[in-house]
Amino acid sequence: MALSEETVREELKKVIDPELFINIVDLGLVYEIDLLPRDDGRTDVKIEMTMTSPMCPAGPQLIGGCKHVVSDMEGVGEVDVKVVLDPPWGPDKMTEDARDQLGIF
Repeated sequence: MALSEETVREELKKVIDPELFINIVDLGLVYEIDLLPRDDGRTDVKIEMTMTSPMCPAGPQLIGGCKHVVSDMEGVGEVDVKVVLDPPWGPDKMTEDARDQLGIF
């Protein structure tokens, strides 16, 4: 399978928020994914994401999970995860399925 933003997003669904038990993509925590091809045929992946709160205790675990699952993808070189707080996260960023799981209507 070719490396694309969509395949990276699908892989990031393996990273589960340990407090809410929902993946970070459906929670709306992943804002941007950039793929940067290298001369050696590999592709560096840059991810911009946020947390549900600025002092999220699961932050290091989520960042590590992102790096781990994306690094294991075929053709991936370096993985850089940057946490941004603007725009701030809110329940409106979640998918409908995630809101249903949390009982937010």
